[in-house]
Amino acid sequence: MSEQKVAVIGCGMWGKNIVRNFYNLNALKMVCDLDQENLKKITEGYKDIILTSDFNDIINDPEITGVAVVTPSHTHFKIVKAMLEAGKNVYVEKPISTVAQEAKDLMDLANKKGLVLMVGHLLLYHPAVNRLKMLIEEGALGDIVYAQSDRLNVNYHKNDRSVMWDLAPHDVSMVDYVTGKTPKRVISAVGCSSDKNDIMDITHLTLEYEDGMVAQISDSWITPKKHVVLLVRGTKATAILDDTLPEHKLQIFDNKIPANTQNIALDYLEIEPLKLECQHFLSCCKNGTKARSGGENGYEVVSILEEAERIMLGERAKKLDKVDFALSRMKK
Repeated sequence: MSEQKVAVIGCGMWGKNIVRNFYNLNALKMVCDLDQENLKKITEGYKDIILTSDFNDIINDPEITGVAVVTPSHTHFKIVKAMLEAGKNVYVEKPISTVAQEAKDLMDLANKKGLVLMVGHLLLYHPAVNRLKMLIEEGALGDIVYAQSDRLNVNYHKNDRSVMWDLAPHDVSMVDYVTGKTPKRVISAVGCSSDKNDIMDITHLTLEYEDGMVAQISDSWITPKKHVVLLVRGTKATAILDDTLPEHKLQIFDNKIPANTQNIALDYLEIEPLKLECQHFLSCCKNGTKARSGGENGYEVVSILEEAERIMLGERAKKLDKVDFALSRMKK
């Protein structure tokens, strides 16, 4: 995979992890950021990497075949569109956009040009999530009737449209992926702002899936004690995946027999999911194959969250389209 050359746009809090992984995979050529302090840190940590504040340098470099866009979500559409139009494969952090039509336009453009468009739905590459998916496909839980994903933590930056757009893409994409089901509609969506504005830092969604399955998704920016748990209930057994645990992350509980619990062994859990995600992008670029978390997946997630925001905020949602979120600089 070393022949693939990648540029990263945005090397802030999360972007620096993308930089590290592509560098360690011998694929990183260029890093772009408007923040000179961020670029200075790249200079200090990595050798022979080209630094720039102008993404046209990426567009004009024929050696660069893939671009990772790790900027605030409200900038994704314009940057990703420019890279696809320049013939570059694109890996964009979640969400692909906060507007469903924009997500569809990017998906259609990538398909038209035969390019890879991959969304950073990281949990689709997590070994424990994939092990759970295998168990469900094998019928270990029976028919899936319910899922619940709680992603609660503290975020002091709150530099996004809301906690739902920041975290729920992980939950929706993960539930879709492990159950193999497609969400049909948003049953309910409520949120709370601890700052008394329309930037919700606690949200609760209830989604209806095909075959009548229901999923509940809760996300928080203000929970002091981290809580990251996925529960999947089947007709035979219930699985709980607790990603905060150092071991026994995935357990299966028999629905009929009390205290009948099985700890599921997880192979290769020591591999960082982000490394697996970056490897997958390089592989897709090399082979011209669709990404596991491709444009279609990104569009589906954004469509659901857009509907949820309309239910949650009504006409007030339109105001957020004009909010800059103090993110005039391309960093995250």
